[in-house]
Amino acid sequence: MALAPSLHSLVHSTAVTILQHDLPGLPEVVAQEVATFTVRRLGVLATHMRLGVAAIALFVRLFASIAGQPRLLWLSKTHLPLLGEYFRLIRSLSYAYIWEKWPDTRSDGSPA
Repeated sequence: MALAPSLHSLVHSTAVTILQHDLPGLPEVVAQEVATFTVRRLGVLATHMRLGVAAIALFVRLFASIAGQPRLLWLSKTHLPLLGEYFRLIRSLSYAYIWEKWPDTRSDGSPA
C-alpha cells in the first residue's frame, strides 16, 4: 500500500486536460498515450527533481479538485515561478512526443 499518491495519479489527468484544451482535435486515445509518456519521462528525473515535480503536482491536483477544470486551465496560463514551469514541462514533453511520433499532426492536434 503506497502512502503517497503516485506521480501517475497526480500528473496524468492534468496532462490530459491540458492536451484536450490546447489541441482539441487530438484523439482521446492519443491524448492518453501522450499523457502516459509524459508521466514516464517525469518518473526518470533525478530524485530531488521528481520530488519537486510531485509536490507541485499535488498542489495542482488539490486546486483542480476544489476549483474545477476551468480554473486548472486558468492556472496553466500563470507566469508564477514553479507553477508556470510545471505546466511548461508538461506541454514541452507532450508536444515533443506528439510531433516526433506523428509528424503530420495538424496544429489543432487532429491527424493529417
